[in-house]
Amino acid sequence: MSIAMVGTRGVPARYGGFETAVEEIGRRLADAGHRVVVYCRTVPGVTETRPRRHLGMELVHLPAARKRSLETLSHTALSVAHLVAHRTDAAFVFNAANAPLLPVLRAARIPVATHVDGLEWRRAKWGGAGRRYYRAAESLAVRWSDALVADAQGIADYYRDAFDAPTTLLTYGAPVIEPGSDKLAELGLERGGYHLVVARFEPENHVDLIVDGYTRSDAAKPLVVVGSAPYADEYTRRVHALADDRVRFLGGVWDQDLLDQLYAHCATYLHGHSVGGTNPSLLRAIGAGAAVTAFDVSFNREVIADAGRFFRTPEDVAREIAAVEADPVGTRRAGRRSRELALRYDWDAVAAGYEELAATLAARRFPRRRPSGRRRPTEADLPPTRPSTTLPDNVVQLPTPAGPSHWEHMPAAQQ
Repeated sequence: MSIAMVGTRGVPARYGGFETAVEEIGRRLADAGHRVVVYCRTVPGVTETRPRRHLGMELVHLPAARKRSLETLSHTALSVAHLVAHRTDAAFVFNAANAPLLPVLRAARIPVATHVDGLEWRRAKWGGAGRRYYRAAESLAVRWSDALVADAQGIADYYRDAFDAPTTLLTYGAPVIEPGSDKLAELGLERGGYHLVVARFEPENHVDLIVDGYTRSDAAKPLVVVGSAPYADEYTRRVHALADDRVRFLGGVWDQDLLDQLYAHCATYLHGHSVGGTNPSLLRAIGAGAAVTAFDVSFNREVIADAGRFFRTPEDVAREIAAVEADPVGTRRAGRRSRELALRYDWDAVAAGYEELAATLAARRFPRRRPSGRRRPTEADLPPTRPSTTLPDNVVQLPTPAGPSHWEHMPAAQQ
């Protein structure tokens, strides 16, 4: 088969979960003998040679508008135009935000499956117009896709409840890793001697809640916070204001080996993500054998099941951190269980699922009549509940990053 992968920044994967998925799935499809075409986003000012192939995949490099709100859709529009002129047997479009372009593919009779991602419209970074756009795009994806891909059961349930739309459940893979510990000494850390957060600083990732809860605890081990955000100065100030001298902010970590060592040797990994599907950072943590304390939503419970602890409030965080430090034997047992659960998330099995779906699309073995896209109320429509936090008066303005380019090359876990 000839298969196109559209709607991401492309490969080599240096950016986020979508790009990692495209690389891991695409390389396996290419190894199986399929022609895989990946559409890649060019970055202005980058002078390095753009590869024409990567791990057996053909790469098509196209530009994008350099405005945050238009970048994804503009690049996908150019990609779709190119794809219509250079047809493939099937196409995978990543991100429901690209749904307005699906009629072009349908008119060209190119079968398409849309990977719908998480509940993007619930992110606080989008204003009213952005939220309305993402909600409308979900409806369009349901109506105009030949198939939908969900990466978590919770996302599949949402599309069933909201649109009565079937989905194909294809998760991500969890790399099972056993890194060394030599780089911890560079940071003054010891194995099992710290708690860890790895997240982009956004309200839905609850970094502020975790830091607040930690400072309310009597934890003897420091809290190491990896990540930042190029656009969220106010939220970053909130997080820093809630910290005490036991909290260590490392900022963005570009060294994947160091990041893996931080995952593998923490006392517990605190995961606050709440609106996405299966999260790459959480998968990497369990693949490294980290004991996980996660924000209590279905996506996270689906991944860590009986291996995890869960929280909703700062008080919950304080209680669970105290329990971790009081029971090191049980915590190590939870870490071993995490690694066992990681084996369920296998890239070979995921790629096989995409191959089967591509064959279904190419043979046009899908229902001709699609759901209407009309939305029904669901629990996701209820406003999110977040504990309030009071900031001290002496909040200091932090410097604003020069631009987003430094962020775009960070490991996927911090996006």
